[in-house]
Amino acid sequence: MKEKLKRILISLMVMALVMGGIAPMQAEAKKKTDYSAVFDADYYYSVYADLRSVIGDNPKKLLQHFITFGMQEGRRGNDEFDVKAYMENNPDLVQMFGTEDLESYYLHYINYGKKEGRSAQSANESAAAPEKTLISSYTTAFDPKQSRAINIALAASKINGTVIQPGQQFSFSDTVGPRTAENGFVMAPTFLNKEVVPGMGGGICQVSSTMYAAMLQGDIKATQRHAHSLPVSYIPEGMDATISAGKKDLTFTNNFTFPIVINAVVDDGTVTVSFGK
Repeated sequence: MKEKLKRILISLMVMALVMGGIAPMQAEAKKKTDYSAVFDADYYYSVYADLRSVIGDNPKKLLQHFITFGMQEGRRGNDEFDVKAYMENNPDLVQMFGTEDLESYYLHYINYGKKEGRSAQSANESAAAPEKTLISSYTTAFDPKQSRAINIALAASKINGTVIQPGQQFSFSDTVGPRTAENGFVMAPTFLNKEVVPGMGGGICQVSSTMYAAMLQGDIKATQRHAHSLPVSYIPEGMDATISAGKKDLTFTNNFTFPIVINAVVDDGTVTVSFGK
């Protein structure tokens, strides 16, 4: 009896050691997994407003959220993989994984599905935007030696690569984030009550104005837009769009049937904002 009890205790100890080692092994495996087939930080940040307010534009933290919560919640990590469409298009996988363990579908696509050419998009979505096409583009010039050039480059980098889904609203102010020294912005000339005064983030309005001009070219209607209190030299009258935190913003809703992407590039004293699909 004592010998039998001893064997049971040893078995339980071995099982505990084995089970105790599974979680760290799984965590280590997740760290080594390349999630690029199903995840893009810029896309994830732009699509989910709840993450923008809590996590911010932090690629590492966004990926960690995606790994820890996003996959099991069925969130989209990029415009290539839709877990619901993957389940609908591949009923053999539903027999394997069921309908509760959504994470398994992401991992299957990463390890096998993409190589096998399995479809991860709905038929309607694939037909809506079969290829990447330029919708519109606009370029303005600035002096790269002025302090405002830093803010222009930073604001452009914040909106670059943003993907807006059909029916989703875009906010320039929210996407760029707080204009603070902690976020890399500097003091530069701004307009205040029809006067030119120093202000944190001065110059970002050239990016928003360039984007608004591209919107006009692409027939993308603004849901909020405000003109400057004084004329600006870098763009024709009526094509500018000023930004003021909590007061004035440039916003629009994607009324197309397909996702659109914003590209913003700064190069040798010019900033170009483009819309594509």
